[in-house]
Amino acid sequence: MPHATAPPATGHRPRWWTELPLIAVVYALYSVGRLLVRGDVSTAVDHGLAILRLEQALYLNAEHPLNRLFTSTPSIGIPADFAYASLHYVVTPAVLVWMFRRRSTAYRTARVWLMNSTLLGLVGFTLMPTCPPRLLDASHGFVDTMAQYSAYGWWGEGASAPRGLSGMTNQYAAMPSLHVGWSLWCGILLWRHGRHPLIRTAGIAYPLITTIVVMGTANHYFLDAVAGAAVMGLGALLVKPVIQFADGVKARLTGVLPDGLPGSRKQGGASTAAAAIPATVSPDVSAGCKTSTGERIPGQRTTSADPPGTAVVGPAARDAADADASDDAPAAAR
Repeated sequence: MPHATAPPATGHRPRWWTELPLIAVVYALYSVGRLLVRGDVSTAVDHGLAILRLEQALYLNAEHPLNRLFTSTPSIGIPADFAYASLHYVVTPAVLVWMFRRRSTAYRTARVWLMNSTLLGLVGFTLMPTCPPRLLDASHGFVDTMAQYSAYGWWGEGASAPRGLSGMTNQYAAMPSLHVGWSLWCGILLWRHGRHPLIRTAGIAYPLITTIVVMGTANHYFLDAVAGAAVMGLGALLVKPVIQFADGVKARLTGVLPDGLPGSRKQGGASTAAAAIPATVSPDVSAGCKTSTGERIPGQRTTSADPPGTAVVGPAARDAADADASDDAPAAAR
């Protein structure tokens, strides 16, 4: 019995020169949109206080003890501020590049998942501008560690952005926390696709540490972190329909349907109609015509109904026989 052949691989490594502009455009839209959706400050403060009261009613208020610890212990607060101001923009691209180079078959799914969740986060910033704990009135018991330790880093007192650029950020985009959302994305990918135990351990530790950091630095509430995780979950659910929609648009533009869709075909392969014809059936070119006695087409078999010496002949031989007969007829008449 012949060995079964493995099915051809359907995935392929994306081209980096198409991926970079796509990611850059999406991130630029996110950054500009995040800046443009600034809500009313009083509304953002009301939302922040409502979240704080809800957490206190549910006994979920972990921000106060963590913020006091970070404020009173510079050896914890300063590294936490560095982590908040940098890892968000370093680890996420690093994991994306790692997926592109080492796990190319899963890269597209990971990239679409990240983009879905990021755009959903922008919707959250638009619908619910929220004041972070550090910008509430001091009577609520929070200290802005970024401002307290600003002399140790590149950020200013207004935000985690570089000094002088705090006005270019939307400081009331706290709900949901994409610091937590992106770290969860990184953690899941490191856990699922990492082979070394240290990489998988980092996949668990990174989102947990990020959640503690965003609360201890008074940049987010605990429910902001929960909302960030929820946004990532919703973004994951939308991966398949978004990919199918993108493939459908590409098919209409290129005229080649992707595999699995009705009427699809593989490039470079035979059409489905031609593939349906059995390869063992040879075409019948004789059309039921017979040669004269003693003549036969090489390799042509006679039928049981034919007298011995006859063979089935095609249209070309029949036409030649008719021509010979027409030439002999005048001679016989003479």
